[in-house]
Amino acid sequence: MFLTITTTGSDGRPATDLGFLLHKHPGKAQAFSTAYGTAHVFYPEADDGRCTAALLLEVDPVALVRRGRGKGRGGAPDSALAQYVNDRPYAASSLLAVALSTVFASALKGQCKARPELPAQSLPLCLDLPAVPARGGTELVRRLFEPLGWTVRAEPVPLDTAFPEWGDSRYVRLGLEGEHTVAEALRHLYVLLPVLDDAKHYWVAPDEVDKLLRAGEGWLADHPEQKLITGRYLARRWSLTRDALERLELARLAEADDTAAEEIDNAVEESAETEAGEPTGAEAAESAEATAEQTDGAEERPVPLAVQRRATILGVLREVKAARVLDLGCGQGQLLGDLLKEPRFTDIVGLDVSMRALQETRRRLRLDRMPERQSERLRLVQGSLAYTDARLKGYDAAVLSEVVEHVDPPRLPALEYAVFGAARPRSVVVTTPNVEYNVRWESLPAGHVRHRDHRFEWTREEFRAWSREVAERHGYEVEFRPVGPDDPEVGPPTQLAHFRLAADRVPVPATARPACVPTTALTPAKEARA
Repeated sequence: MFLTITTTGSDGRPATDLGFLLHKHPGKAQAFSTAYGTAHVFYPEADDGRCTAALLLEVDPVALVRRGRGKGRGGAPDSALAQYVNDRPYAASSLLAVALSTVFASALKGQCKARPELPAQSLPLCLDLPAVPARGGTELVRRLFEPLGWTVRAEPVPLDTAFPEWGDSRYVRLGLEGEHTVAEALRHLYVLLPVLDDAKHYWVAPDEVDKLLRAGEGWLADHPEQKLITGRYLARRWSLTRDALERLELARLAEADDTAAEEIDNAVEESAETEAGEPTGAEAAESAEATAEQTDGAEERPVPLAVQRRATILGVLREVKAARVLDLGCGQGQLLGDLLKEPRFTDIVGLDVSMRALQETRRRLRLDRMPERQSERLRLVQGSLAYTDARLKGYDAAVLSEVVEHVDPPRLPALEYAVFGAARPRSVVVTTPNVEYNVRWESLPAGHVRHRDHRFEWTREEFRAWSREVAERHGYEVEFRPVGPDDPEVGPPTQLAHFRLAADRVPVPATARPACVPTTALTPAKEARA
């Protein structure tokens, strides 16, 4: 199999810079041993005006069979003869992709010690491959490469030129032209050659996800054929494909938020002994004490505040006879588990920006062991409430349980519009801590919020002011309920707002909406940061 990479020079930039980028000297031919044969690198032409580097991979069919038994096309043939008579030595497949990563390892990483400024420069490149297996034909070739900025020349190879009536084979002559860095060009080939072939000569292990994401950095997350590329590259192993797609979505959201992926994917605590939104140890103990007092000394097991909160939410959902429910910011899936226990909830969606949270939810709920009839009622999706999402439309109710306080105040209007303006469920249940109740936590230092990830915590008046303005802007009516013991001085530990879509009210036009959250609502956040 054969690949050539050609570039042209310009004033101040000779074409032979390609040799520095590939770490292969244009003045000599080199050979490299691979697991399945020998890779040769040489330069058919090399001067200041034009330079071409060629990679020729000589595949040893016997080594392919011996090393690849049971692994991919070379090791799982349809007949004994196919072990030794196949297209692998001639067609650009995953064998060539592996050779690229072996022979041009530094170039793939965008490294050049001799000329460190070169890897970041885009060059006019022309890539030629005389035989590429393409399951999907020339149309798929264009769908894969054109979104990346390549001008594509894809010519079908006839089965036999002497018998044109036989039609075309599944191979194409591929030519690509465009302005790219050498690293980008090599990464595109490294990922897309196995995708076009739709086969790999080796077993696809979990570390292939990391390889895909490294090679796809900067382009795969936004590629229109992302799902097809991911599925084929990972040999249609669903668990690996799902992992890769979730990590790609996380990277996309992090880039859109101009933040690190680790900062977004932080919903699962290192220790999950307590639930998000509660001070470690304090709230459970205080709730236990409050419940014990309410039972007048009866020896009953105290009900944690988190359980009381979910019970109150479920009560509201039953009241409005909701069947299709969104759990927005579902975290580790405690509420989802309660929803699944009641057959009345027939369509349940858990959304969270954190991939780790969704993985923990799958583990906690044992989705892989759940009866199909029950698992069909639940769908887990990764997404951000800072953006509108068509998947969230048409539901009876949405729940934001201990979510809003994790959102930076300047982004609250975006969350508000995504839920109340775009998704527009008939009912919305919002719960959030009551900062006034914090004085009842003996273990909570004065001036601190209950959870290190809380951006703010509202007083009862601040939460009610925000809720009423949201209801007014989007055509809802709102009522408030306490969750947990309602202290006569500082109120309940958790406050709940129930929004119901009012049929006789219309949303305020977008031009009339405020640009940010009310000033009073920012006060707790400022205090917390201080």
